[in-house]
Amino acid sequence: MTYQGDDILRFIPQRNPFVMVDEFEPRGDQEAVTALTIPADCYFLLPDGTMAETGLVEHMAQSCSALAGYKAAADSAPIGIIGEVRHFVCHRRPLVAERLTTHVAFGFSFGQVTMAHCTTTVGDEPVAETDLKIFMQ
Repeated sequence: MTYQGDDILRFIPQRNPFVMVDEFEPRGDQEAVTALTIPADCYFLLPDGTMAETGLVEHMAQSCSALAGYKAAADSAPIGIIGEVRHFVCHRRPLVAERLTTHVAFGFSFGQVTMAHCTTTVGDEPVAETDLKIFMQ
């Protein structure tokens, strides 16, 4: 099942104008695919109309948050804090109105710490990838 719009707000603690996921599709307990069409009023836009690398990391982190919230199946989304960003590679900064698609895969978990790998594309073109260490409250 694919979740869109306000349905995603059940899974993430962020609220507008900082919601960086507009579509969420779980793929089992440990994986999901998310999407974001970059709006013209995106907080992370640079003067040249591209999204800053920090916006890509935030989109990836919220993608992880959506999967964690979905897994929790609770009325309130768990709060996660990025503990570490490793091996971040930005192949290019995406433009306004481009649609980001991100594959999230949770790896090792211990207590409140979860490792995640994220890969973001525009169409078939790789845009960014990273490994995140996330602390869940």
